[in-house]
Amino acid sequence: MKKRILAMVLAGMAAISVVGCSGGSETAATTAAQAAGGSSNSSNGGDAAADVETTATGWAPSTTVSIVVPAGAGGNTDLSARVFAQYAKEMTGADFIVVNANGAAGSVAANQVLGSAADGHTFLYGHNLVNVANIAGVTDYNYTAFKLGPTFAKDPAQQLYVNSEKYADLNAFIEAAKAAPGQLKACTEVGAYTYYEILAFEKAAGIELDLVDVGSNSDKIAAMLSGQVDLMPGAYINCKDYLAAGQFTCLGAPTEERYDLIADIPTLKEQGVDLVYPDCDFSFYFPADTSDEVIAYYENLVQQILADPAAAEAVANVDMMPYYLNAADSAAHDEEIFNTIKGIADELAQ
Repeated sequence: MKKRILAMVLAGMAAISVVGCSGGSETAATTAAQAAGGSSNSSNGGDAAADVETTATGWAPSTTVSIVVPAGAGGNTDLSARVFAQYAKEMTGADFIVVNANGAAGSVAANQVLGSAADGHTFLYGHNLVNVANIAGVTDYNYTAFKLGPTFAKDPAQQLYVNSEKYADLNAFIEAAKAAPGQLKACTEVGAYTYYEILAFEKAAGIELDLVDVGSNSDKIAAMLSGQVDLMPGAYINCKDYLAAGQFTCLGAPTEERYDLIADIPTLKEQGVDLVYPDCDFSFYFPADTSDEVIAYYENLVQQILADPAAAEAVANVDMMPYYLNAADSAAHDEEIFNTIKGIADELAQ
């Protein structure tokens, strides 16, 4: 693959704090409850705790559980993990803490979990990073190095955003990119989920961009606002306030269809760019030797939490969708995601 990333130093850039603040809906809570196999009226934490204790296979946490997150505080990965931790403690009485371990395309957090005891008290919480880091050559392992637990939430594949002062819509951006091949800057990170998304977008749109690494999410937003980059893939929680203020325009979402969470954002496909990229499904990754009864405990606990309308609404409040998959389905889905992104990488390397 030709060299696609250039280091970019943005001098004097002030960090911008990004905070999500949108409210959830009763519909989201009810849907989550039904999907989890529970009742939309089951909001009693005491009843749920009893269910967790009696329907699991006998294992329960005996000390504090560490939820290792491959991201800093304040993003949707961190915030949704804290929703799980809050309701898990309320339902079980056990302590669940979020441990932020950002860096190296998620491998800092992944290595921490792989080196932990397989006793159910430490797991990785996140999406796709384990697979993408392997595809990018950052690590020599993928999801198969772990034992997959359940999936807790979903975020649509990251949407593509531009500065509203520079581009009016998708067609305007593509026209500008074709008029100046390799000159418009798109921010991403080497070995990151968005890296292969941008490469796939280039191919689908028939354009060539200058991919630059500007740093964290707040650095990317600062670069966008200042006009120093032209395109940014981003999660809705990080961009919605700038959309509302008219500072950002969303070119589209690389999803098969519109999700209720981003119902006003058109898909790329409906605008003529044939790109569907994997969503961000947030799953639990345990050390490989973790027992089946530990996995069963967490499957049951996640179902109980998502069956609680208040918990499902809390997930919606951080601009994510409550979404349950059991451990087997989570593993199958990770395999599908790995093969999809590796296919993109292999094709573009030819």
